[in-house]
Amino acid sequence: MKRRSFLSIGAAAGATLWLPRAFGAQAAAPGAPMSRGYGNLLILVELKGGNDGLNTVIPFADPTYYQLRKNIGIKREQAIQLDERTALHPSLQPLMPLWQSQQLAIVQGVSYAQPNLSHFRSIEIWDTASRSDQYLREGWLTRAFAQVPVPAGFAADGVVIGSAEMGPLANGARAIALVNPAQFVKASRLATPVSLHERNPELAHILDVENDIVKAADRLRPTQGQAQLKTVFPGGAFGSSIKTAMQVLAAGDTPQGQPKSGQGVAVIRLTLNGFDTHQNQPGQQAALLKQLAEGFASMKSALVELGRWDETLVMTYAEFGRRPRENQSNGTDHGTVAPHFVMGGRVRGGLYGVPPVLARLDGNGNLPVGVDFQQLYATVLGPWWGLDASAILQQRFEPLPLLRV
Repeated sequence: MKRRSFLSIGAAAGATLWLPRAFGAQAAAPGAPMSRGYGNLLILVELKGGNDGLNTVIPFADPTYYQLRKNIGIKREQAIQLDERTALHPSLQPLMPLWQSQQLAIVQGVSYAQPNLSHFRSIEIWDTASRSDQYLREGWLTRAFAQVPVPAGFAADGVVIGSAEMGPLANGARAIALVNPAQFVKASRLATPVSLHERNPELAHILDVENDIVKAADRLRPTQGQAQLKTVFPGGAFGSSIKTAMQVLAAGDTPQGQPKSGQGVAVIRLTLNGFDTHQNQPGQQAALLKQLAEGFASMKSALVELGRWDETLVMTYAEFGRRPRENQSNGTDHGTVAPHFVMGGRVRGGLYGVPPVLARLDGNGNLPVGVDFQQLYATVLGPWWGLDASAILQQRFEPLPLLRV
């Protein structure tokens, strides 16, 4: 599909679903070679706008940090100390049980060679797993599912919650976008007929397969007879998205936590907006990180409740980080590297990657790249799913030792 097409499911559902080209494509034939790794769930959390890494994972023992951030630096006595030189933002306190149980990994210095500081281009690079000088059409997960399709019984390859952007599932994956998750959960079923916002040359194809997406979304919808989760989810849009994600999993799981026939998904992607903190960053970032930490704590609780914690890998990503030096508006401008969080029951917790050395900034005042983000993807594709990561990423990237055997 050369441009986005949206299906607006009637007012009763209040949700918008994006229909990719391949949704109606024939699933893998029974008995075809298939990695059993898709029983392992991936949850991606986009920190949209580019989170400031130095105020998230704080190099408090480096005096240069406070020289560069005289106004917005997190005071040492407020930060949550992890070791002799590293601490977390105080809003991330709800993550500490995960850290202490060694189920939370923090990968520092993540970016890519010759980083682009445009929101639109850089997130495209992350979504397609391309080089900075390379333009790819399909999302990296789309390429993965093209190489080894998900089991024929799965309702969809993935679900995107709280965003109309398909990101790593763009241009070919069998993915459902729930733009209004609260309404999706409330509606008893998807209203029909489907009305098309855009008429384009692919209209006939869309009409042919619209029933597939309606049925898939309906299979993933929580039902009145289903047991309610005991987990209490935080308020706000992000908390609502997490709740929807967990209810989708509950709708698609047997009591033992295995996907029912016709109701599984391999990927869920969530988005937390607001990280483009050019002005007045301290209060804004504190609120966002609080949402992230409380959301992750509730996600872990729900996954344990569903029996899926050991089969789930949660990973953050963003288009870039922020500059080490604060600007004149008590904010930070677009930078290069950032730390990212990985959590799950089989995660080997701890600090990974390259910690910031603020005395060694490049000529633009940015930190050098320590870990290529495609190493995170290689960890998902290889150790987590058992796929040929080099074929999908078109280059060999060494997986990170984030997972327990």
